[in-house]
Amino acid sequence: MCCMAFPGTRPTKNTTMSDHPIIVFDGECNLCESSVQFVIRRDKDAKFKFASAQSEAGQKLQEQYGLDSIQSGTMILVQDGKAYTKSDAALRIAGELDGPWKAMSVFRIVPRFLRNGVYGIVARNRYRWFGKKDECMIPTPDLKERFL
Repeated sequence: MCCMAFPGTRPTKNTTMSDHPIIVFDGECNLCESSVQFVIRRDKDAKFKFASAQSEAGQKLQEQYGLDSIQSGTMILVQDGKAYTKSDAALRIAGELDGPWKAMSVFRIVPRFLRNGVYGIVARNRYRWFGKKDECMIPTPDLKERFL
């Protein structure tokens, strides 16, 4: 999953689809959709854009960075020409949110193998614990511009 020079990131191969950080998420996963809603409520400046992994934009981003978010059970954060996965993505996202969630980024000092171990347990069990949808979420008209 990780490139050798900077674990947790993938270098860009092309320009991204947005100047905003993009979160690629599993649109069929209830936990993932809840996480997107959580970010939207705490991202008052609308910094983040979103793409379902199943959407055309999500597929292009995964291909561009050589990732498969569904198979690997991870969300992807594309920011500044790099793709972050697993706990690196989650903690970077938390660091950009409004309120006390910024403090979560301090957990980046925890070794990646421990963080990703916990992340992996949740990711492997996400459908069993939180359920799965038959189709991806459809954003409300006022949020539509934030989805690619």
